Amino acid sequence: MLAGTTAAGFALHAVPALTSVAPVRRRLLPELSGIGRPGHVALTFDDGPDRRSTPRFLHRLDRAGVRATFFLLGSLLDRDPGLGREMTAQGHEVAVHGWEHHNLLCRTPAATYADIARARDRIAELTGQPPRWYRPPYGVLTTAALLACARLGLQPRLWTAWGRDWRADATAGSICHDVLRTLRPGGTILLHDSDHVAAAGSWHATLTALPALIDWATQRNLTLGTLSDHQPVGARPVTAPPGRA
Repeated sequence: MLAGTTAAGFALHAVPALTSVAPVRRRLLPELSGIGRPGHVALTFDDGPDRRSTPRFLHRLDRAGVRATFFLLGSLLDRDPGLGREMTAQGHEVAVHGWEHHNLLCRTPAATYADIARARDRIAELTGQPPRWYRPPYGVLTTAALLACARLGLQPRLWTAWGRDWRADATAGSICHDVLRTLRPGGTILLHDSDHVAAAGSWHATLTALPALIDWATQRNLTLGTLSDHQPVGARPVTAPPGRA
């Protein structure tokens, strides 16, 4: 529990974290889950950018003619702003994953806002336009994060399918199996283009799995693309529950 908070206060802070339960989220909050146009699948990557790995993903996506949404950590982007510019120059969408990769349940409302705002501002500075999307580390939202998104003009988005590709024992086969187990037309895939908070070198298996996932979509006449292309017409942003940050 955060220092100085009551049990009731922490409960209000933590209620949105229930959205991290994927089956519940997909059923009750399809938009937050990333369910969009039925002929489209959104391809997203977290935890970059990293000069060792991210350019390899950009090259493989470019060869396939696919554009994706990358949820960036501001601290990593700040180390290599040129890589962030390369991503947008190649037509990819960049979004906010926070400045640092911390679980928001352990952060105060003020620290949460500062973390998200700092990353949002750095991305906007480098790309020339404010980012649209926010995904919290570990997929754990809080009331403070939702209020921060509302103030900063960000829309939170999670996922419907993930590759569990951060594990040391993940393989290209296991990643494809885990993604396709829950992926449906209109869904959103979560993968990782770096091992910043994952097993060392785990991104190699993700990179190897990528062509098979692209082929899966192609064989079903599904378009892989960014979250902005995925957005259904008339969708409304997710708003914060009643409460104060």
